[in-house]
Amino acid sequence: MQVYEVSQINEYLRLRFEEDEFLAGVFIRGEISNYKVYPSGHHYFTLKDSQSALRCVMFRSNAYRLRFRPENGMKVIACGRISVFPRDGAYQLYCTELTPDGVGDLHVAFEQLKAKLQAEGLFAQQRKKPLPRFPHRIAIVTSSAGAALHDMLRILRKRYPLTEVVLLAVRVQGAEAPGEIVSALRYANRYHVADLIITGRGGGSIEDLWAFNDEAVARAIADSEIPVISAVGHEPDVTISDFVADLRAATPSNAAELAVPDQTDLRQHLAAQQAILLTQIQKRLKTERQRVATLASARCLRSPVNYLNDRRMVLDYLQRRLCAAAQMLLSRDRERFVRLTAKLDAMSPLKVLGRGYSLVRSGGNPVHSVRELAVGETVSITLADGSAQAQITQLEEADEKRIHDL
Repeated sequence: MQVYEVSQINEYLRLRFEEDEFLAGVFIRGEISNYKVYPSGHHYFTLKDSQSALRCVMFRSNAYRLRFRPENGMKVIACGRISVFPRDGAYQLYCTELTPDGVGDLHVAFEQLKAKLQAEGLFAQQRKKPLPRFPHRIAIVTSSAGAALHDMLRILRKRYPLTEVVLLAVRVQGAEAPGEIVSALRYANRYHVADLIITGRGGGSIEDLWAFNDEAVARAIADSEIPVISAVGHEPDVTISDFVADLRAATPSNAAELAVPDQTDLRQHLAAQQAILLTQIQKRLKTERQRVATLASARCLRSPVNYLNDRRMVLDYLQRRLCAAAQMLLSRDRERFVRLTAKLDAMSPLKVLGRGYSLVRSGGNPVHSVRELAVGETVSITLADGSAQAQITQLEEADEKRIHDL
C-alpha cells in the first residue's frame, strides 16, 4: 500500500482540474458575496446561488480592466478557469472577466459613478454657472479631425462672427483621451483663454463616448471656473459630463447655437428697438411742440408790457398790504410796551418813596424790623429826593392791632 502526502493529493487534483477542458474556460452566473479587495490589488469573493457557493479570485492583472465596481449582492457572470489551490486543498474559480448579469459593465459603471457624483452634489442646479450672453472668446475642447468641430465653427461664424474661437485639440476616445481632456480644461482655466468652453464630440457607440464618462473628466468640468457646455454625441446620448456641465447640448451643433446669439435675431431686435426709440422721440417732439405753442400763445409773450404792468400792480398791492401789516404790528407792540412800562413804573421803589415812604439801611442792609436796630446806632435813610444819617435814640415796638390799622 502506497501512502501519499496531503500536498501530493492536492497537486494531483490540481493537475486533473487543469487537464479538464471544460473547467479551463467556464462562464458562471451567481450573486457576489464576501467581496474584498486586498492591498495587493487582488479581488476575492464568493459566487453563490440558492443551493451552492463557489470561491473566486481575480488577480490584479485582470481586475484593473473592470469598468464597474463589484458589490455584494450584485448578479454577475464570471468567466475563468476552475482549479485547486494546493495549499488549502480547495478548488476555486480563477476569474479573468466579470460582467453584470443582464446589463453591460459600462452601464453599471455609468450608474455607479452617476450616483457617486450626485451624492457629492456635483449635479446640483445651484452649482451651475450662467453663460455669458455675448462671449468674446470660446474654447472648444475636441478632436481637430472630427466633423463636430467643423459643424461648430460653421455655425459660430454664421450666427455670431464677432466671437473668437480657440481650439484645444485632444483625443476624444481611447485610453489617453480622458487625461488629455482634463489637461485641456485645466489649461483653459489656468490661463483664462476664453469666457466659455465647449467640450464634446460627435456620435458613436458607448465605448467611443466613454471618455466623457470618466470621473477625472467629470471633476475637471465641475471644477472649471469658466462655464462649460457639454456636447457629446447625438440627442439620445447622455454622459456624466452632461450632468456636471453648466449646460447640456443635444449635439455639438446645438452647443454652438446655445453658446452665441443669432446675429439675425440681434439685427431684428435692434431694428425693433430703433423703431420704438424713433416712435418715442417723435411723440416727445410732438408733446414739446405743443408745449411751445401753448407758451407762445400765453399773454406774457404776446403782450409783455401789459403783463409787466399787471405784475407791477400786483406788486404795489402786496407792498401796501405789507406796509399796513407792519404798521399794525408796530402799533400793537407799542401799546404792549406802554402797558408793560406802566406796570414796571408802578412797581419801582422810587415811586414808593415818592409817596412819602423811606428806606432805612443799617450797615448797608435794609432794615425790616426795629428788632434789627439798637439805641445809639447810626442808620442811613433814603428818601425820594435824597438821603440822611440818623441816630437811634429810642426803640418802640408796635402792637399787632396798630400794625393791622396801618
